[in-house]
Amino acid sequence: MDEIERVRIEMEAAAEALDFEQARRLRDRLALLRGGASAAEAAEAETVGLIRQQPGAMGLGTSQQRMTPPPGWKKPVKPDPMTKGRSRKR
Repeated sequence: MDEIERVRIEMEAAAEALDFEQARRLRDRLALLRGGASAAEAAEAETVGLIRQQPGAMGLGTSQQRMTPPPGWKKPVKPDPMTKGRSRKR
């Protein structure tokens, strides 16, 4: 059994025993292991001060920067769908 599977089983056992602090520590260690940390690095890492971002906390699509147009810029006129692709020669 590899280290990730062992930590996952320990985390589930701690959660079933209602030891949520231990389950939290094991969850954080599991995340470090899945991220590529070695077992020794994951075991000694201190994750108490870390705060996880809650899903939807930033709102839908707000992870991208909002662009501000330069002063004096005007939105271009939309093309007329009735004349799109037609030539003017007739």
